[in-house]
Amino acid sequence: MARLADYFVLVAFGPHPRGSGEGQGHILQRFPEKDWEDNPFPQGIELFCQPSGWQLCPERNPPTFFVAVLTDINSERHYCACLTFWEPAEPTQEVVCAEDAPEREEEADEGGPAQLSPATPGPPGQLFAPKTLVLVSRLDHAEVFRNSLGLIYTIHVEGLNVGLENVIGNLLTCIIPLAGGSQRTISLGAGDRQVIQTPLADSLPISRCSVALLFRQLGITNVLSLFCAALTEHKVLFLSRSYQRLSDACRGLLALLFPLRYSFTYVPILPAQLLEVLSTPTPFIIGVNAAFQAETQELLDVIIADLDGGTVTVPECVHIPPLPEPLQSQTHSVLSMVLDPELELADLAFPPPSTNASSLKMQDKELRAVFLRLFAQLLQGYRWCLHMVRIHPEPVIRFHKAAFLGQRGLVEDDFLMKVLEGMAFAGFVSERGVPYRATDLFDELVAHEVARMRADENHPQRVLRHVKELAEQLYKNENPYPAVAMHKVQRPGEASHLRRVPRPFPRLDDGMVQWIVDQATAKMQGAPPAVKAERRTTVPSGPRMTAILERSGGLHGNSARRLEVVRNCISYVFEGKMLEAKKLLPAVLRALKGRAARRCLTQELHLHVQQNRAVLDHQQFDFVVRMMNCCLQDCTSLDEHGIAAALLPLVTAFCRKLSPGVTQFAYSCVQEHVVWSTPQFWEAMFYGDVQTHIRALYLEPAEDGDHVQVCRDPRASGLRPAQPRPGSPSALWQVGELSAREDERSALDVASEQRRLWPTLSREKQQELVQKEESTVFSQAIHYANRMSYLLLPLDSSKSRLLRERAGLGDLESASNSLVTSSMAGSVAESYDTESGFEDAETCDVAGAVVRFINRFVDKVCTESGVTSDHLKGLHVMVPDIVQMHIETLEAVHRESKRLPPIQKPKLLRPRLLPDEECVLDGLRVYLLPDGREGGAGGTGGGPALLPAEGAVFLTTYRVIFTGMPTDPLVGEQVVVRSFPVAALTKEKRISVQTPVDQLLQDGLQLRSCTFQLLKMAFDEEVGSDSAELFRKQLHKLRYPPDIRGTFAFTLGSTHTPGRPPRTTKDKGPSLRTLSRNIVKNAKKTLGRQYVTRKKYNPPSWEHRGQPPPEDQEDEISVLEELEPSTLTPSSALKPSDRMTMSSLVERACCRDYQRLGLGTLSSSLSRAKSEPFRISPVNRMYAICRSYPGLLIVPQSVQDNALQRVSRCYRQNRFPVVCWRSGRSRAVLLRSGGLHGKGVVGLFKAQNAPSPGQSQADSGSLEQEKYLQAVVNSMPRYADASGRNTLSGFSSAHVGSHGKLGSVRASGRSGGLGADVGSRLAGRDMLGPPQANGAPPDPGFLRPQRAALYIIGDKAQLKGVRPDPLQQWELVPIEVFEARQVKASFKKLLKACVPGCPVLEPSSVSFLRSLEDSEWLIQIHKLLQVSVLVVELLDSGSSVLVSLEDGWDITTQVVSLVQLLSDPFYRTLEGFRLLVEKEWLSFGHRFSHRGAHTLAGQGSGFTPVFLQFLDCVHQVHLQFPMEFEFSPFYLKFLGYHHASRRFRTFLLDSDYERIELGLLYEEKGERRGAQACRSVWEYMDRLSRRTPVFYNYMYAPEDTEVLRPYSNVSNLKVWDFYTEETLAEGPPYDWELAQGPPEPPEEERPDGGAPQSRRRVVWPCYDSRPRAQPDAISRLLEELQRLEAELGRPPERWKDTWDRVKAAQRLEGRPDGRGTPSSLLASSVPHHRRSLGVYLQEGPVGSTLSLSLDSDQSSGSTASSSRQAARRSTSTLYSQFQTAESENRSYEGTLYKKGAFMKPWKARWFVLDKTKHQLRYYDHRVDTECKGVIDLAEVEAVAPGTPTLGAPKTVDEKAFFDVKTTRRVYNFCAQDVPSAQQWVDQIQSCLSDA
Repeated sequence: MARLADYFVLVAFGPHPRGSGEGQGHILQRFPEKDWEDNPFPQGIELFCQPSGWQLCPERNPPTFFVAVLTDINSERHYCACLTFWEPAEPTQEVVCAEDAPEREEEADEGGPAQLSPATPGPPGQLFAPKTLVLVSRLDHAEVFRNSLGLIYTIHVEGLNVGLENVIGNLLTCIIPLAGGSQRTISLGAGDRQVIQTPLADSLPISRCSVALLFRQLGITNVLSLFCAALTEHKVLFLSRSYQRLSDACRGLLALLFPLRYSFTYVPILPAQLLEVLSTPTPFIIGVNAAFQAETQELLDVIIADLDGGTVTVPECVHIPPLPEPLQSQTHSVLSMVLDPELELADLAFPPPSTNASSLKMQDKELRAVFLRLFAQLLQGYRWCLHMVRIHPEPVIRFHKAAFLGQRGLVEDDFLMKVLEGMAFAGFVSERGVPYRATDLFDELVAHEVARMRADENHPQRVLRHVKELAEQLYKNENPYPAVAMHKVQRPGEASHLRRVPRPFPRLDDGMVQWIVDQATAKMQGAPPAVKAERRTTVPSGPRMTAILERSGGLHGNSARRLEVVRNCISYVFEGKMLEAKKLLPAVLRALKGRAARRCLTQELHLHVQQNRAVLDHQQFDFVVRMMNCCLQDCTSLDEHGIAAALLPLVTAFCRKLSPGVTQFAYSCVQEHVVWSTPQFWEAMFYGDVQTHIRALYLEPAEDGDHVQVCRDPRASGLRPAQPRPGSPSALWQVGELSAREDERSALDVASEQRRLWPTLSREKQQELVQKEESTVFSQAIHYANRMSYLLLPLDSSKSRLLRERAGLGDLESASNSLVTSSMAGSVAESYDTESGFEDAETCDVAGAVVRFINRFVDKVCTESGVTSDHLKGLHVMVPDIVQMHIETLEAVHRESKRLPPIQKPKLLRPRLLPDEECVLDGLRVYLLPDGREGGAGGTGGGPALLPAEGAVFLTTYRVIFTGMPTDPLVGEQVVVRSFPVAALTKEKRISVQTPVDQLLQDGLQLRSCTFQLLKMAFDEEVGSDSAELFRKQLHKLRYPPDIRGTFAFTLGSTHTPGRPPRTTKDKGPSLRTLSRNIVKNAKKTLGRQYVTRKKYNPPSWEHRGQPPPEDQEDEISVLEELEPSTLTPSSALKPSDRMTMSSLVERACCRDYQRLGLGTLSSSLSRAKSEPFRISPVNRMYAICRSYPGLLIVPQSVQDNALQRVSRCYRQNRFPVVCWRSGRSRAVLLRSGGLHGKGVVGLFKAQNAPSPGQSQADSGSLEQEKYLQAVVNSMPRYADASGRNTLSGFSSAHVGSHGKLGSVRASGRSGGLGADVGSRLAGRDMLGPPQANGAPPDPGFLRPQRAALYIIGDKAQLKGVRPDPLQQWELVPIEVFEARQVKASFKKLLKACVPGCPVLEPSSVSFLRSLEDSEWLIQIHKLLQVSVLVVELLDSGSSVLVSLEDGWDITTQVVSLVQLLSDPFYRTLEGFRLLVEKEWLSFGHRFSHRGAHTLAGQGSGFTPVFLQFLDCVHQVHLQFPMEFEFSPFYLKFLGYHHASRRFRTFLLDSDYERIELGLLYEEKGERRGAQACRSVWEYMDRLSRRTPVFYNYMYAPEDTEVLRPYSNVSNLKVWDFYTEETLAEGPPYDWELAQGPPEPPEEERPDGGAPQSRRRVVWPCYDSRPRAQPDAISRLLEELQRLEAELGRPPERWKDTWDRVKAAQRLEGRPDGRGTPSSLLASSVPHHRRSLGVYLQEGPVGSTLSLSLDSDQSSGSTASSSRQAARRSTSTLYSQFQTAESENRSYEGTLYKKGAFMKPWKARWFVLDKTKHQLRYYDHRVDTECKGVIDLAEVEAVAPGTPTLGAPKTVDEKAFFDVKTTRRVYNFCAQDVPSAQQWVDQIQSCLSDA
């Protein structure tokens, strides 16, 4: 029973004490005047009566009513019902408020709080003061309060004849029951009657209609987010203009939180004076009048709900975690069904007659029922996670949060985690955890209805029915007697407040009211207390917990099989079958990723523990520890699945004897896991064990004797795999297993029984039980102090591992599992943290940290469990001793464990090395871990998990190599090799990873290479950190030698160590020093000073690359400074001293190619043939004009050498335009140069060379440039001007215009006459035909006829300085190009995409494709191909093109090379491609060393794969035109690998100048050095291709006139498999000598290695090279031939000769009509335009491949000119009819001297005239089987007598010379004497006449 009202207060307006304008509340009277003992008078009522402030009003407002809530210091809520009315102000009040009038009027205008509702003004000037009647009560009966206060007001206003004192006295003495569903009728003595109903259950909140109103005002989503915000302890603020609504909204939100109670600040109506409360740091639910909205704007972390506007505003910095799915969506849909039943029927064709909606009160209960169901689903099974820590004298209960989250499957869920950590849940546990108490609706629901809710999930109507049933119960709880609610209370008449009341509210008689109260109190004391006995019962626990969402097992689906594997492995271990166990171990370690398998392991290990001890031998011990570590590695710090809990008793049970008296337990080997340093884990374990022992105390020994016996032993701690009980740890790790004895009583049942009996026990018995419980807890605390020291003290206590890795030991307070926080640990924590950073802490520090950690734990659990303070002090004394004793024990164990024989590790496999490769660091034991490429780890392709592999990493002078075996024995004895050249290393980073076998955290290294290999290694524990560091340092030293001479290509074969200058070798022809001296001397004669003094970039010479210059070499720069100023004159004949340099230059690739193209001549006398438009100029022979250009350059005939020097200044790096190719058909030329200098820079250079006074500086530069360009234009054939076929305009609209990224190809705007430049033609794009799909050019018929003679392709930014040509002979095409740094960035991303480095989360190709797109690599390839095809079109149409981009050595080189490759079939042969790379990339100075970061100087710039990008472009073209290339795709990969490997010298250094300076360029001139290692990649490839067809493309069948125009759209580009493929069997296949077994080809063309065909072989993706395991048909046949030849004892024939013969025979069958068209099915069905449009030809089955590839005859390496195509075809067809023996093919043979091509020396060769094949072949010597060259007699025009030339044999008669003139060149021959010469001429003539 309780008082209905505690106090009645009358509050009136009074003046503010500090004289401010605003008034303040002022208590006139209160009854009773003395405070009740049980309930003091609440302070601050005056503020809450008028929350908006006390103010006078100009008019009389109607009375208002609301209920404010005050919370006292004991968290008791007081409900203050306030009824306010207005009375005329007294004069004193008016005076006070006069100065406040202006403010008040403003507020009234705004509709502020001063004017709550429409009112009528009183007499003018009359003001009204508010007066408030207040009832203060602890009960929430708002309606009764409204009626009672209304009655008092009515009596006053209507002047009823009733004493107010009596009414108030009766009100204050009214006693009503609290709960139990009774009803009570009360009367206040004024003829009134009110019926008060009490709720049935006190625990259920009373909501009336507040919840329904809240949903109406805010909507479902908003209320749900407020609900989540309140539960997760955020600040919630309600705004409304109505106080009553604020109260209701707050009440509604609280009702939704049931069964949790809100325990933070709760103020439904906050007075204006207290607004600063809103900035409190704690959570709150507060309501504020909307008038003060402005004051709430700057609150950063408050969620604001505007009830009037229906919005909820969540600040950006606040994250409200949503309910876990599927509960969120289910709740949402049920709420919408309740609130809007029409929604379901809205779409029906025949809607049923309108259903009558629930009343507001009923809807309110339905909404609450939805949330009640939600809580039952969220907290289902919570009682199984309660720990009974104490039963007497009061229950102490703890909640095992981690186990609850783990079993509900919600460990990751943010919402539930925060709810369980919150204060509300802590209250829930202490209130509802009690096992013996009264139960309510929620207890029933969570215990018995969960199964029903689960079953109903997918049936909305059944859910709704359940909701309605619950709602009925809630409604009945609030309204037990709905029919009887008859109220009779007088109300004032209509508009009574406007009537003039004769008098103000009277002052009441204090004495009279007090007398009535006293009377009633006396009566109450006499009466017996009417206490209704509370019906208490044992709270039902309900069914076991289930996961909230049944997640499928995924990878661990077939768990039964996995559990079987775990069980078998453990039984093998304990039966001593170690070999069997070892086989199963990897499968077990994989299975242990699954929870079920981990549980199974702990259960199985329990079975092998007898008397808490299991002594194992060393091998068994290692196996058990390894499995335990694997189990623990996936445990989080919370151990939510109870795995660590189950292992805890085991790690102190399993042990091994190290020596007599020294035993090592398993705990010393499993300490590396974070769970052991988590206080919450230890607390949960402790409470679980305490519960087990407390339960055993109260169970009769007979009932559970076996269990007691176990429990008494402190080590076992009850964790036998026995029947689970609610709240016991075993229940936590054995969920889902039915107990054997259903009737076994849980700890909660025992506790409930004990609480029921407690009042009946005698005092002594009670004391005894309390003491027993206390000592049980105390003994467990000692036991746990021991346990914790076992797991926290490291075996080697000198190591400070604990301090480094367990920073967690310090933060005990961070997220305590228990619900009472301890304040003891703060000061200790600080002292701990200060020292946790020391690396080499002493033993005492480790001990100290552990002691502090244990003390903190002991403090906390003992205080919470009620251990006496004496015991606690005793514990604090014991802990340091326990730790110290344990440290001493460990020292002996550590000492003995060191003496154990080491475990036999697998033998290290030595890698195979190249002949001159030397090991720098011998193998360091490492584990190679998976790197994100699926193949190695089993992946989608199937196959075994090759990685992780255990082995060693070796560092050699050339490579980093890993060799090892997979850790998974099921894979078998496969050797895994992964290696890459040291030079290819692009990134090295340290990582910390777990070793795959022991699961220990180890240091590791991740090495990434630009050859797309990645070594992710974890060092074995035996590898010290110093060894790992040495490895890193050596690797760095080898990767970035201080000097290029330190690279492998230079040290190869020499004995000196890298870093010391090599000895000068004599076999290099002219040595480095003499050559340098020659260059400098010649430079003195011919150079002008201005070259040197100009500030320009020169690639750094050797002196600046970290190596001192040789002693006797003059300092080049200082010499050049002293030269006399002179100009460069074209010398008609070179001085003898230059001859040697000159002839060397002439031998270079450039000149061979210039001669082939007919570009200029340079005869022995260097005289110029005037008829040629271009000439070869030796102006740069000393590399004086441009260091990065070759020595000989092609320039227009009309330009003098000294003019070139001036022109060169206008271009970056002095790279002025030179010709590099000429079209055989249109005679247009391709030129290349660097970009133009900016004007300012040009001006700077000109200033030093004082131009003639008449010209401006910029002009003189432009003039030189213009003259030069004019000379280029004039050098072009005249006919070109008239033959107007121009492709630019048509091409660009399709290729360039459609891709915005490239920018449009247009000219710079030119003023002047004819406006039809490229730009304006492009503007008329719509006149052109639409571009075809895939980016192919439109039909050439649409192209416009007008064009320029020369197009300059340049960067938009650079072309601004070029003056347009007034005569329109050249035209500028500005394009946007990417820079080298963009290539570098893009390549980095490409590397990451192809080799991620860590296993990808989504195994599909989606992530790969996404990261590939992000890299933009294919977009750059697309741009390059696009620009190249544009240039090809222009050249093909007869216009010349100058490519002038960046510095002229990156993108320029890419474009120029691609253009030549696409335009000229010669470059698509093996010989031609080599020539192209030598000419454009090596001679024209692509900076290989700089872009490849070859030395220490380049380390900062990083690897920029410009050349690799070019090769990728070639690969794209190769894919689209597979029959046009003589080389295979493997050839490109080989070059891509070795351009970065630094194995050969070919791709070192930045220019020919640097190569000469180092003596590289002409070293071949010395005598041949036997089988010495190849220095040049070309030489190596030549040797290799003689032995195997690996570089040859069998589908090669070119059309000689073919210009290729590939598609360039990104959709047509394929990712190069060079980036993605990998062969783990042998590492990269590009170092041929290292291929396993006999050398076998790694690509499609490789023979199989001769295995008999019948043998089947398993081929694993990623491990074996599939193409080698199953080579293509041609390789297989060639290899079969070789085998047969070997069997028959015949000398093996070269594969190329066999292939040529087969092609000849095939042609005969394929063309019976003798015509040149192929008649084979596939070749004829592919239309002719497949080449020009780039049909993508897949390699078909064998037959079709052959028929395609045997399209036409092609001798290796030489291509006939297009004009003789038909003749060549017919003769070859004719002669191939005869298939004769080898001997008959040699019609005539003998030795002849032959003059080499273009300035090469005379050489003696063995010539064979073959009349059958119509060829003149030549060999190195008579027995040589490999033909060095072929002269096709079909091309011979005449045989004539010749004359001796320079270098001819001296002793031979002049008449022995004769010449053979072919369509392409003139061959000079010389026989040994005149007769043999005559005979050769006759034989050749007769052969010609036969034809």
